[in-house]
Amino acid sequence: MNYHSPSSFEEASAIAAQAGGTTRFLAGGTDVLVQLRADIVTPDDLIDIKHIPGVREIVRTEDGGWRIGVAVAGAEMSECADLCADWPGVIEGMDLIGSTQVQGRATLVGNLCNGSPAADSVPGMIAAGCTVTIQGPDGSREVAVETIPTGPGKTALAKGELITAVTIPARGENGGDAYLRFIPRTEMDIAVVGCAVNLRLDGDTITEARVSLGAVAPVALLVEEAAKAIIGTTLDDAALDALAAAASAACNPIDDKRGTIEFRTHVAGVLAKRAAKIAYARAKGESA
Repeated sequence: MNYHSPSSFEEASAIAAQAGGTTRFLAGGTDVLVQLRADIVTPDDLIDIKHIPGVREIVRTEDGGWRIGVAVAGAEMSECADLCADWPGVIEGMDLIGSTQVQGRATLVGNLCNGSPAADSVPGMIAAGCTVTIQGPDGSREVAVETIPTGPGKTALAKGELITAVTIPARGENGGDAYLRFIPRTEMDIAVVGCAVNLRLDGDTITEARVSLGAVAPVALLVEEAAKAIIGTTLDDAALDALAAAASAACNPIDDKRGTIEFRTHVAGVLAKRAAKIAYARAKGESA
């Protein structure tokens, strides 16, 4: 195995583009190192991007959003009070990944690029409208988070491409978000269903919304019909029922030892209603 420690993303991309075998990027390492130790994958080239300038930074963008470096750990995000105040749902998803020790290493980008349909941080990023910056042999580009996963363990990244940062939009006025998941245990488990809701209000009426589901399809979903069900409403019972129905209708889950298709489909609707209520309360400045 060849170990590389590039000093720039351009260099990292060039190394990956020229590599002939299996390549892995190392930022937090909570997935890569576990897979390596378990002999699931042995990279021919391991590219350590932790030492590239800026990878551990959380910074405000000019429009009031946030740019999260590729190697920023979940624990560092949770310690940023302003980020937590703006996007509690994004933080909630990231906070649910692993143990306290894992939180000191795990990253948003790593969780995204691992390609798990049950990744806890991904629905929150999708609901928030996050984008990622991709560096490749032909330069850099910005794409929506929901375009990255293409299936279990698979991403849309081409050879030589890597994600360099996550950008979270400006929160703006009268907005709120939330993430909930169902697991069989009380902690440190994989989501059977996850749901994130992000919305904005004008008075008591929802004017914008995004709803995302995890662990109910081969990739995390952006459910536009679920968002449409609550836009223009005050989140009354009829709107909540329509939201739940749209969320359940979007599901395409599997049967496994943690949950049946029927169970996951039902729970998706239940969590959508609960997450929407929390996001709505947060948008109104009330305790959820």
